[in-house]
Amino acid sequence: MRHEPEADNTRMSDAWCGYDIRNMTIAAVLADKAARVGEKVFLKYVPDGRCLTYREANELSNRIANGLLERGVKKGEQVAVLMGNSLEALLTHFALNKMGAVSVPINTAARGQLLAYYLVQSDAVAVVCDDEFLAGLADIAGDIPGVRLVVQAGASRPAALEALSGKALADLAGLQRASSLPPEHPPRFSDPAFVMYTSGTTGPSKGVLFTHAHALMWERDAQELYGISEQDSYYLCLPLFHAAGLLGIGYLMAVVGGTVVLTSRFSASRFWADVRDGGATSTILMGSMINIVWSMPPAPSDGDNTLRFVFSAPYPKFGAAFEKRFGVTLVAGYGLSDYGTPLRLLPDAPADKKGSLGCPTAGWEVRVVDDDDFPVTTGEVGELVISNRNPWRTSSGYYRMPEATVNATRNGWFHTGDNAYMDGDGYFWMHGRKKDALRRRGENISAFEVEQVMLSHPAVSDVAVYGVRSEMAEDEVAATVVLRGGAQVTYAGLIEHCRRNMAYYMVPRYLKFAGDLPKTLSGKVQKYLLREAAHADPGSLWDREAAGIVVKRGS
Repeated sequence: MRHEPEADNTRMSDAWCGYDIRNMTIAAVLADKAARVGEKVFLKYVPDGRCLTYREANELSNRIANGLLERGVKKGEQVAVLMGNSLEALLTHFALNKMGAVSVPINTAARGQLLAYYLVQSDAVAVVCDDEFLAGLADIAGDIPGVRLVVQAGASRPAALEALSGKALADLAGLQRASSLPPEHPPRFSDPAFVMYTSGTTGPSKGVLFTHAHALMWERDAQELYGISEQDSYYLCLPLFHAAGLLGIGYLMAVVGGTVVLTSRFSASRFWADVRDGGATSTILMGSMINIVWSMPPAPSDGDNTLRFVFSAPYPKFGAAFEKRFGVTLVAGYGLSDYGTPLRLLPDAPADKKGSLGCPTAGWEVRVVDDDDFPVTTGEVGELVISNRNPWRTSSGYYRMPEATVNATRNGWFHTGDNAYMDGDGYFWMHGRKKDALRRRGENISAFEVEQVMLSHPAVSDVAVYGVRSEMAEDEVAATVVLRGGAQVTYAGLIEHCRRNMAYYMVPRYLKFAGDLPKTLSGKVQKYLLREAAHADPGSLWDREAAGIVVKRGS
């Protein structure tokens, strides 16, 4: 007999933190905060010490919105944001939301073919770009005909601007001279606010559609379960092109009236100093980040910090020791940009449940199913599928990918592509990935996209990309490559091709040339055989790091 967890019929209220969901837009939220607590600090930028109050953030984002409207960007159009973490980046997202444009956060590591794909697939008509990324944008200027406006976020005059002369050019400082009044035609709560790219599985990356209400309610469960309030300051060291950083911290703090303590990027050496200097009471450490913090040499000041809790995904094996050493509470959960965060591991969970994904929270239903979508028995491994009965709590599907949207939501359940099982107490446990995706250094990677770039090299006939175990409990990217007859390329030459055409974290660490790939009778590559061979004989793979080739951010 099959077992199915009992459904939780609890529905959430249509109001949250004093806002009716039907009126939930960033324009309404910031205007309200500016009127009620306008002089309270909303944003602190750690690297240079700048601060913005709610009133200032509201007015500046209005100016940027009106400046973009004056330069021909229309309500409903997509605008890409290619910016590192900064006050200006967060304000740009607010501004686009306020004018009814759709913000498209772009991973700043994207380059070449991958960057062009994001801009073309999203139908971006404009790009707001930091100076350091203008050269990469100029390299693909001929491949992005739909982009008609480039807004330079910095103040220098890089040579790359000349290569973009076919586009209309503007600068962010100039936009901020526009009116500080709210744009005349604000969006509704149900209008699209973001297209955020998540790694593909058997195909290219998909742009997840977020409505305004969904974006603002992204971390509603966390706020209610952990008691996050206007008294909290959230340390944001995740990139703003990730939902967890942008929505889970930036937009959450706007709703509750707290403070965002923002830094340029995660740094283990600066982490605790930033937390103390910013007076942060909470933060998120994703993937290998918490391993890196834990591995730092113990210091007498470890417990001297302002953090109340740390959200970790996943909950680490050393979780209890981490809490004791640093004097914090660890919370964890399971979620994905494609849909939401249905599972939470609460601080009072039994010790033997620490390490699980947790249990469903109010409004969420979670099942484990077989390949035909029927629930499996308790303890049996299957695919994790999720659903939410509350309006506007989940994504609206994939942009311009109707078939992928239908496949992901078949039979009324969102299919996560992750394998898991449920124990007898209703806790869910991860059991690897069903989908063809990898995770490295906190970034999801599409094996398909890495393969497509490698196949574009004239010497490559076939390739299979797969993950192998790393010392950081995530994946290292490996590729087995079949060369065309008579063609020649060195391992280093293939790595250079990858470096020019994909994000740095996607570039394979391990390579192996082979005469062919193991395939089923239907022609599907049996990647599990390649993984097993790599784990059995690691020395059979060429290791670029051992060869002295280091690929890092900006290289």
